[in-house]
Amino acid sequence: MIAHGGSTVTLRPSLRAAATLEARYGFPALFRALDECDLIIVSEIIPTCAPKRQDAAAFLSGVVGRPLSSFFSSVQAPLYQLVSMLTPAPASNAKPVTDPAKPLPWADYYAALYEHATGWLGWTPEQAWNATPTEIDRSYAGHIAKLKAIHGSGDKGEKQAPIQDPDASFDRNALESLRVSIQRHGR
Repeated sequence: MIAHGGSTVTLRPSLRAAATLEARYGFPALFRALDECDLIIVSEIIPTCAPKRQDAAAFLSGVVGRPLSSFFSSVQAPLYQLVSMLTPAPASNAKPVTDPAKPLPWADYYAALYEHATGWLGWTPEQAWNATPTEIDRSYAGHIAKLKAIHGSGDKGEKQAPIQDPDASFDRNALESLRVSIQRHGR
């Protein structure tokens, strides 16, 4: 939820929002837009992540005629967190991937998440599009673990291949450091 000038809007980092925003801008441009207080891109992030677009429109209409500095000081940190949630959070037991293979493009990664949600988990397309990437990733991992527990994992050396991490150049630690720095300095 973000708030400014007495108005609030609830946002959700859904698979649909992730696929849409990443395809339109890419993550580096989204974070740069937040850092540079780019009202045009922020004005697209908010309705794209709002379950009710009319709520986002009403929220953004409250920005008109008001200082943008107060708007960005209110919404910048929560939007950084929201945009970072458009990528699946690493599992606590995840091992670093050292595969030098070419990173998977985000569009392919999101397509694989959609396939896992609708194909493996049996979710409807609407449920898949409205779930967050982390929800799908964790649900799929839990489903695979359940199948292994029920049926065994097959050959002892055989492992279920996870979806390859997209864009290995995306530095989650640097993103978290930037987010903390912005919160401390109130940028």
